[in-house]
Amino acid sequence: MGNSYAGQLKTTRFEEVLHNSIEASLRSNNLVPRPIFSQLYLEAEQQLSSLEAGSRADNEEEEEEEEEEGSESSSPLSYQVKPPPEGCCTTDGFCQAGKDLRLVSISNEHIEVPSGFLLVGAKSPNLPDHLLVCAVDKRFLPDDNGHNALLGFSGNCVGCGKKGFCYFTEFSNHINLKLTTQPKKQKHLKYYLVRNAQGALTKGSVICWKGAEFRSRPPSSSTCSRTLFQLPESSGLSGSTSSELVPAANPSTPAGTQQAAAATDHIPSTAAFSSAVYNGKESPKQQLVKNNLSVLTRPSVLGTLTNTGPPKKRHKGWSPESPSSTETWNLQLNPQASSRIKNDGGSLSSLPQSALVGPAASPMVGSGEPVSVPDNLLKICKAKPVILKGHGNFPYLCGNINDVIVSPLLYTCYRNSQSLSKAYEQYGGSTIQPISEEMQLLLTVYYLVQLASDQVPLIEDLEQIFMRSWRESHLSEIRQYQQTVPQTFPQVPSQITPVTSAQLPWLAGLAASSCNNSVHIIECSYSLSEGLSEMFKLLIEGKLIKTNYVVIICASRNRAIDSCIVITGKYQARILSESMLTPSEYQKEVNYQLATGKVETLGSFFSTLCPESDIDLLLEKFYQENQGHISSSLSTSGNKPTAPNGTGAAVCTGYEIERHEIRPFQLAVAQKLLSHICSIADSSTQNLDLGSFEKIDFLICVPPSEVTYQQTLFHLWHSGILLELGLEKEHLTKQRVEQYVMKLDAEAQIKFKVFLQNSMQNPHTLFVLIHDHAHWDLMSAMHSLYPQTELSTGLVDRLLNCREVKEAPNIVTLHVTSFPYALQTQHTHISPYNEIHWPSSYSNGVDLYHENKKYFGLSEFIESTLSGHNIPLLRYDSSFEAMVMAVGKRFPRLHSAVIRTFVLVQHYSAAMMAVCGLSQMKNYTSVETLEITQNLINSSRQCPSGHGLMVVLRIPCTPLAAVAYERLYNVRERLALEDNFEIILGSPNSGITIGKHFVEQLKVWQKIEDVDWRPQTYLELEGLPCILIFSGMDPQGESLPRSLRYCDLRLINSSSLVRTTLEQELGLAAYFVSSEVHKEKAVVNDVLESDPEKLSSTDNEDEEVATEGSTSEKRSPMKRERSRSHDSASSSLSSKASSKTLKYSLLNYRDTTKSPHQVLSNSNEEAANNYERQKQRVDKGAQTTISKHLPLVTEQLDMKQNIKSTQISNTSSSSSPFSSSSSSSAPTHNSFMLQTSQCSMTKASKQPPIVFLPKLVYDIITSTDSSGLPKSSSLLPYHSVMWASSFRPLMSKMMTCTEQSLYYRQWTVPKPIHMDYNNRNEGRMDSFHPRRLLLSGPPQIGKTGAYLQFLSILSRMLIRLTEVDVYDEEEINIKVKEESYQYYHQPGDLWPDLETFKKIPFDYTIHDPKYEDASLICSKLQTINSEDRSMSRRQEDMYTRRQTTRMRLSKYAAYNTYHHCEQCHQYMGFNPRYQLYESTLHAFAFSYSMLGEEIQLHFIIPKSKEHHFVFSQPGRQLESMRLPLVTDKSEDYIKSPTFTPTTGRHEHGLFNLYHAMDGASHLHVLVVKEYEMAIYKKYWPNHIMLVLPSIFNSAGVGAAHFLIKELSYHNLELERNRQEELGIKPQDIWPFIVISDDSCVMWNAVEIDCSGDRKSDYMWTERNVSLKQILQHIEATPNVTHYALIGMRKWSSKTNSAEIKEPFSCCHVHDFIMLNVDLTQNVQYNQNRFTCDDVDFNLRVHSAGLLICRFNHFSVMKKQIAVGGQRSFHIKSKVSDTPVSISPAQYICAPDSKHTFLAAPAQLLLEKYLQYHSHRFFPLSLKNYSHPVLSVDCYLNLGPQIAVCYVSSRPHSLNISSSGLTFSGLLLYLCDSFVVASFLKKFHFLKGATLCVICQDRNSLRQTVVRLELEDEWQFRLRDEFQTANAKEDRPLFFLTGRHI
Repeated sequence: MGNSYAGQLKTTRFEEVLHNSIEASLRSNNLVPRPIFSQLYLEAEQQLSSLEAGSRADNEEEEEEEEEEGSESSSPLSYQVKPPPEGCCTTDGFCQAGKDLRLVSISNEHIEVPSGFLLVGAKSPNLPDHLLVCAVDKRFLPDDNGHNALLGFSGNCVGCGKKGFCYFTEFSNHINLKLTTQPKKQKHLKYYLVRNAQGALTKGSVICWKGAEFRSRPPSSSTCSRTLFQLPESSGLSGSTSSELVPAANPSTPAGTQQAAAATDHIPSTAAFSSAVYNGKESPKQQLVKNNLSVLTRPSVLGTLTNTGPPKKRHKGWSPESPSSTETWNLQLNPQASSRIKNDGGSLSSLPQSALVGPAASPMVGSGEPVSVPDNLLKICKAKPVILKGHGNFPYLCGNINDVIVSPLLYTCYRNSQSLSKAYEQYGGSTIQPISEEMQLLLTVYYLVQLASDQVPLIEDLEQIFMRSWRESHLSEIRQYQQTVPQTFPQVPSQITPVTSAQLPWLAGLAASSCNNSVHIIECSYSLSEGLSEMFKLLIEGKLIKTNYVVIICASRNRAIDSCIVITGKYQARILSESMLTPSEYQKEVNYQLATGKVETLGSFFSTLCPESDIDLLLEKFYQENQGHISSSLSTSGNKPTAPNGTGAAVCTGYEIERHEIRPFQLAVAQKLLSHICSIADSSTQNLDLGSFEKIDFLICVPPSEVTYQQTLFHLWHSGILLELGLEKEHLTKQRVEQYVMKLDAEAQIKFKVFLQNSMQNPHTLFVLIHDHAHWDLMSAMHSLYPQTELSTGLVDRLLNCREVKEAPNIVTLHVTSFPYALQTQHTHISPYNEIHWPSSYSNGVDLYHENKKYFGLSEFIESTLSGHNIPLLRYDSSFEAMVMAVGKRFPRLHSAVIRTFVLVQHYSAAMMAVCGLSQMKNYTSVETLEITQNLINSSRQCPSGHGLMVVLRIPCTPLAAVAYERLYNVRERLALEDNFEIILGSPNSGITIGKHFVEQLKVWQKIEDVDWRPQTYLELEGLPCILIFSGMDPQGESLPRSLRYCDLRLINSSSLVRTTLEQELGLAAYFVSSEVHKEKAVVNDVLESDPEKLSSTDNEDEEVATEGSTSEKRSPMKRERSRSHDSASSSLSSKASSKTLKYSLLNYRDTTKSPHQVLSNSNEEAANNYERQKQRVDKGAQTTISKHLPLVTEQLDMKQNIKSTQISNTSSSSSPFSSSSSSSAPTHNSFMLQTSQCSMTKASKQPPIVFLPKLVYDIITSTDSSGLPKSSSLLPYHSVMWASSFRPLMSKMMTCTEQSLYYRQWTVPKPIHMDYNNRNEGRMDSFHPRRLLLSGPPQIGKTGAYLQFLSILSRMLIRLTEVDVYDEEEINIKVKEESYQYYHQPGDLWPDLETFKKIPFDYTIHDPKYEDASLICSKLQTINSEDRSMSRRQEDMYTRRQTTRMRLSKYAAYNTYHHCEQCHQYMGFNPRYQLYESTLHAFAFSYSMLGEEIQLHFIIPKSKEHHFVFSQPGRQLESMRLPLVTDKSEDYIKSPTFTPTTGRHEHGLFNLYHAMDGASHLHVLVVKEYEMAIYKKYWPNHIMLVLPSIFNSAGVGAAHFLIKELSYHNLELERNRQEELGIKPQDIWPFIVISDDSCVMWNAVEIDCSGDRKSDYMWTERNVSLKQILQHIEATPNVTHYALIGMRKWSSKTNSAEIKEPFSCCHVHDFIMLNVDLTQNVQYNQNRFTCDDVDFNLRVHSAGLLICRFNHFSVMKKQIAVGGQRSFHIKSKVSDTPVSISPAQYICAPDSKHTFLAAPAQLLLEKYLQYHSHRFFPLSLKNYSHPVLSVDCYLNLGPQIAVCYVSSRPHSLNISSSGLTFSGLLLYLCDSFVVASFLKKFHFLKGATLCVICQDRNSLRQTVVRLELEDEWQFRLRDEFQTANAKEDRPLFFLTGRHI
C-alpha cells in the first residue's frame, strides 16, 4: 500500500479517533461522517511531513507554479481540457454563465454561503493579479496544521449560483481556470476570504495545504533567536506571498503598510489559521493544536531544511539545485514595504506600523469584538505600547492603530519552544511532552517580574528559561532513556504537577504581586478583547504609570488559553519598537526626522534649559568678550604649548613613531598559516600543488572605507613585502602598491578582473586572495535585499565566491576577521581544519611568546569592571542616561538615536563652556563628559610639544554625525579653541580632513618634509588633540592611534544586540600597552592575563596580586558586580587615584565652580550618609522636570567621588597622589602643575583607553549567564544567521576558539540573505572549499602584520621548494697527476676516437670528493705526493660537513614523491585511466654458477609498463625485458634501461625522471629490498620494481649492483635468442644499461666555443640540459659497444678549464654510469660490499683490459638527501635494545672471546673497522705513501693515511709494473683459486711489513695459509687471529695477521 508507513497505529490512538468520529457524526446535521482511516492516515502523515518537509514540501509549491507557468511549452503531454459547451462564456474571471467572479468586482456584494461552506479565493494562471471567489465545503479544506482535508471536492459557483460540483476538474472548467495541467484544488485554492470591519470581502490567510508550513514559512528561528525586540533584516521586505496574507485592517490604511504588515510579522503560515470572521461565521477551529509532538516545526539541528532529496511525487520542474520556496518567500523585494506614510504626524514613520497591528499581523483567528485603540494614546502615554502576541486568538484592533505596535516575536518563541529538538526525539515523543502553554506563560511572568526598571527583556533569556524548565521537568525520563532506550514508550506521567488553565491567572497574579506593580495581570473570561480594552482604559487614565508590562490572560476550562503581553514601560516600549527597524530603515527614519525639521523642537527645548536664555547667545557673548585672546581660566590652567620650531624650547621626548617589526605572536600565526597551506598540499586530494609554483602574488580586499584602504596600503608599503616577493623593483611608488589592495566598492570589479586574468595567465604563480575584515558584507549576491544598482551589496559573494576563484588551482583564499562567527555556520565553505585562531599568550602559566606589550581586548575590559580592580575601563554615564530618558518622555515621536545624540552634543558643548570659564554650564553636563573635555583641552598644554589626547565619539548614523560635528565645531569656534584641539568627521567613504595648523604640527612631530602631505589614516593622528566623530553603521577595520584616551560609545545602537555588532564596537578601543609600564602602573592585575583561546577569562580564580596596597583577595564567579557602584563617576576618580595619573578635570572643576562639596569629607561614615541622602533625592528627582534633575545628578556624582577618594586615601598608603591631601582641601593649581606637566599622550599610550557605553549594553557586557560567560557571548552571533534550534546547549566558559567554532557550525544556519545559504545545494557531500582558510584573532592585535609575514615565509618556502642543496666540492688528488700528461683530443670533440682513446693511460687515482677519506691508489707512474692526508673526519660528520650549494631546479630536474604537476600525473600513475596499484607480480629466475644456486627475483610491473616486457602466450609468464637494436635511432626514446638501487628513500628518492627525460619514452626500474617493496609500491605505483631476494635484506649496495648486472646479462642472452629467431644478429642487440644513484637531480653539459685564432684558444659555458640529451648523445658514440663503462664528471662550481680541456678521460666513474653488460660478462661487482664497490669494480674492469671512458663535458649534480642510503645501516649491540654508541674499535674481537656481539653484517663491520683502524694491522704503512699496501683482487678502504696498490691475479690482466716498488703490507681478501704462491712471490716487502688474510671461516683461513705457502715468508702468532664481532649464526669473517720475516 502506498502509505503503509503510516499504518502502525497505536490502539489507544485508534480508539480515540473512532470515538471522536462517532461523536462528530451524532452531532452533525450532515449524513457524511468523517472517515476514521483518513483521519488516522492523514494524521500519521504529519510525521512524514516533519521528516520529509525539507525535501518535499518546500518544492511542491514552486513546482506547481512552474507547472502552471511553463507547462504549455515544456510539458510533452499537456492536459486535455474538454471543449466548453457552445455559446457559454469563456472569458477569464467569469464563470461559464457569464457572471463575474473576481474579488475586486464582488467584494461588496452580499453572497449567500450555505452552512458548512467557506468562501475561498482561487488563483487563475491567466489572471495573476486577481482572485476568483468560490464557495467550498470546509470538510474538503485542511485544518490549521495542513491535514485532515477529505479527499475529493464539493463546491458552488457564487456567480451563477450553480451548486453540487463534486469534482474540482468540473468546477475549474466552470469558472474558466483554463489549465494546461490536471486541476488540483491544492494548487489553485489559495486563500480564505474574510469580511473586514467595513464588511468588504478581502483576501485572508493562506490555506494551509499539507506541508504549507514548510513551504511558506520564513526561517522561524530567526524571529525568536534575536532579542525580543528585534526583527530579522528581512522584516518589512519579505516576500512574494506576504502581500497576499493580510486582510485589510481598515480601508484607510494604505496597501503598502498591509503588505509590510505580513512581512514584518514573520509568522509561519501554519499558524495563520485565518481571520476572525469567516464570511460572517465563527472560525472552524479556534483552538491551537496543543502538545502535538508529531509535528516537528523546526528544522533538524544539523540537517538542512530544503532540498535534502527529491519530493515523493517527483514533478518535472524539480532539480536538486532549485532554490526552495522559502528563499523566494523571504527575498523578493516589496518596494512598497518601506514607503513612507505621509499622514502619520511625526511618528516612527519608516516603521511599518499597521503592519504590526491587529488582524493585519495576526496569525491567529480573531475572536470577540474588535478593540478600538484610543485617540491621543501616544500623547497621553508618551510611548507607543508594544503588544506581543502570545497564545491563542488575537482580536482585531481598530481606531488609532498607528499608536500601537504588534509584534509576533513572543508567539514565535512560544511556538519554537513547543517543538522538540531532534536531539531529544530518541527519547520517544509520547513520553517527553513539550512545555505546556500555561507553563510558558507563567515562566514569562516570572521572568518579567525579576527585570529591573531599566532592563529590557531578551528573547535569548526566555528561550534558555524554557529550555532549562523543560529539561528539569523531564530529567528522569531523559536519564532513563539515556541508559536504556526501550522498545515501547510507556506513558510515564510528568513528576511535576502541570499548571492548569484555571490556576494560571491566580499563579501569575501571585508572582506579579511582589514586583511593586511593574507587571500587571489582567484576566478576561471571554476573549482578549476585554483585557485589551481594559488595558487601554487604564493607560488613558494614567493608572499604569509605574507598570512596564501588562499580561492579559483569557483562560477557560474547555479551550486553550489566549494571551498577550503589552509593553507599557516607556523605556522598554521605545527600545522594542526601535529594534524592529532594520539598519537601513533606522537610517531612513533618522534622515526623515532631520529633513522634516522634527528635531527643531528638541533644539529649542535645550535652549530653554540655559539660565541665561539661549546657549547660542551665551556663546556669542563669550566670543565677543574674549575675542582675540584665549580665556583667562585656560591660560592660567596649563602650560602654553611651545612653538614647535622655537629654538631652545623644551621638546617632548615621549613621541615615538612605532617601528614596523614583526612580533613573536605574528610570526607564530604566520607559521601556523604556512603549516595549514602545507597540510593542504600534502593531503592526497591534490588540491594544491605547491611544487608547481615559482612565486607568490596576492590581492588584499578591504571594506570600502578610505581610511582602512590607506591604512592597509601603509602597512603594505612599510612591510617591504612587495620587494621581498620580487613583485616590484626598488623605487616603489604608491600607484604600484595600490595594485595589491582592493576596496570593495563599485570599481572593485575592474581590479578583480585583472587579478583573475593574471591568475589564468600565470599558472606557476600562487595567488593569495586575502579578504580582510571578512565579516563585513556577507550578503548573498543572488538574494540582495537592496536595489541591484547598489553594486557594493553582495560584492564579496559576487567576486570571492565566483566560479573562477573556486576552480582556479592557483588561488588560495584567506578570510581574516576578528568576528568569524558568520563564517562558521552549517553551510560554511571553510573546513574546520582550515581555521587558524590567534594563539594564547599563556598556557599553564608559561609565557609562550615573550612580548613587551600587553594586549587589552574585550575580556580585559570586562576584567577591569570586577570587584577588586581599581580602574574600570568600561563605564556608563548614569546622568546622561537619566537625561535621555527624561527627554524621551517629552518627545515620544523622536527616535532615541536623535535624542541621545542631541543630549550628548549638549553635554559636550556645556562641558567645553564650563572648562573655558562659564562655570554655570557645569550643571548642564555630566561628570564623565566634563572629565573627557577637560582632559582633552588641557592635554596639549601639559606637553612642551603640544601633544594631546584623542577622544573617539562614535555616532553610527552619518546624518547625526554631521549634525554633531557642525554643532561642536561652532561651539569650539565661539570658545576660541580652534588651535587647541581638532574636531574630525570620520566618514567611511571619505578621507580625513584636518586644519592646516594641525597638519603643520603633525609634520613637525613626524619629521615630514613633503609639502603636500596630509594624514590619510587615523594612526597618523598620533598625539593630535582631537575629537574624532566616528560615523558609519559598522566600523570597517580602522585602527586608532596610541594617543586614544577615551572611546565614547554612548551613542551606539543599543537595540541591535548581536554579538558581532557589540564586539566590533568595543573592538575600537582594543589596545596594546607596554608590559613594563603595565606592571608599574598596575592598570590591571598582572596575574590576570587574557587567554584569547578561551571565550573569556573573566572568571579566572587565581590568587590576585594586591594592587595599590589593598589586601589580596580570592575572586569567585559570584563577585562579578562592582558593589553596584557601576556608574562611572565613582570609578573615574578611583581610576585617577589608582593609576597614579592625576587628571586635572575634577580639581579644576571644583575650584572654578565653587562647588559646595569641594572639601572632601573627613570620615567615611559621613560620606556614606551624604551619599544615601543624595541617592534618595535623586530617585525622587528622576520624576521631576529635567531642569531640576540634572544638578542633582551632578551633585550625586560629586558625592560619590568624594566617598571613593576618601576610601582610597584611608585604605592605601602614600602610593596614591590623593592620599596626602584627601582629608584637607583640594590642592591648588600650582602644586598640581608640578605633577601633571608630563605629556598626556605619553601617559595615554601606557594605559588602555576608557570606554563609555550605553547602560543597556554595559549591563549585557558585564553580566554573566549561568555558565559564567559574558551575556554578549550567547547573543545571536550575526545579523544574517539564525539559530538552528532554540533547544541548543549553552556555550561553555572553558570553550577554546576551536570549540566555539564547532558550536556555531552545529547550531547556526545562514539566512537566505547570507552568501553561504546555497552552499548546501551544490550537490557535493563535502561543501568545504579545499583552498579556503580563515584567520581569526581579537581586533587590533596585529592580523595584518601576521598575514603579510605569512606571504613572506610562504614565498621563501616556495623558492626553497624549487631549490635543492647539491654537493659542490672540488675534485680531490688533482696534484697527483701523471708526469708526462698530454692531451689526446681537441677540446671541441663531441665523441672519443676509439683508437686514440686506447692510448690514454688509466688514471688509478680517485678524484671523487666523496672518497676524500678513502685510501689513495698508487701506481708506478705517479709521483706520490707525500703531503699529510691525515685530515681525517669521523664518518658521522661526513654528511654534515660536506660542502653544498643551493641550486634552483631547472625544468629538466628529477623529482621525489612530493612533486605533483599536471604533466607528470600520468607518469606517476595518478591518471584515471590507470587504477592506483594496478600492477602484477612476476617471478624471474636464473642460475648463477658463482653463487652455486638459482637466483629468484620478482618484478612488479604496472599495466602501463607491460609493453616493455615479453610474456609467454598461454601462461603470461615473464620471459624477458625487451631490448632495442644498436642500429635503432629515434629522438623519442632512450635505448638503455635505467636501474636505480635504493633503500630508505621511498619519499625522497629522485625517481620521477619524466622532466629529466624531457617526456621521452624510457625504461626505469627501481631495485628495492623485499621488506621495502610495499612502501615503495605505495609511493611509486606506476614504476617497475625489481625486488631483491630476502637474503639480501641486510646487504649493501654491492649486492644490488651485482644482481642488476647479472640479471641484465642474462636478459641480454634471452633477448639475443628471441630476436635471433627473427633474423637479428646477436651483436646487434643493445648491450648497455644505466645504473644511477637515487640522488642524481640534474645534468649539465659544457659547450665549447673554439672560434679563437689559435686552436688552443677556446671559450666554454656550462648549462643545464635534459638527461635525454646526454644519454642520446652517449648512445650515439661511434663504436660505443667497444667501451665497457661510460660515465661523467660530478658537477662542481669550481671546475676550471684545465679539467675539461681534455674532453674524455680514462679514469674512475661513479654515481651515474652506462655499463656494457656484454663486455663485462666476466667482471662482477662484489655482492658483499657496502662501500667503495664502484672503485673496486672500476679497478677490476680496467685490469680486465676493458675501456672506461668519462665524458668530461657532461656532469651530474647530486642532491644532499638526509635520509636513507648507506646511513640506514645502524650498528648496534645484539644483546640490548638500548642504543649505545659503539666505537669502530669494537667491531672486531678475538675468536671465542666473551665480546659483545653486534647486530650488523660481518662485511660492514670489516669495512668500517679497516677504514678507521687499519693502522693496527699495517703500522708500517701509516703515512708511508711510497710503500703502499699490496691489495690483491680487491680494493678495500684502509683510511686516508694508508696508500694501497691494486693488482689482479687473473691471467692476462693489466697490472702496474711493480719492479721498483717495495710494499709495506699485503692484504688478501677472500682470495680465490687464481691467487697462487708463485704470484705473490713476485712482489717485494719491507722487513717488518704486515700481512692480513681475511676468510669466511677459520678452516679456510688455515687452508689459505698453507695453499699460498705464506709461512715461508711471514711469521704468525696464535694471538694474531681475529674475527668480526658477530655471533656464529651471523657468519663472522676471520682474519689472521703476520709479520714479514
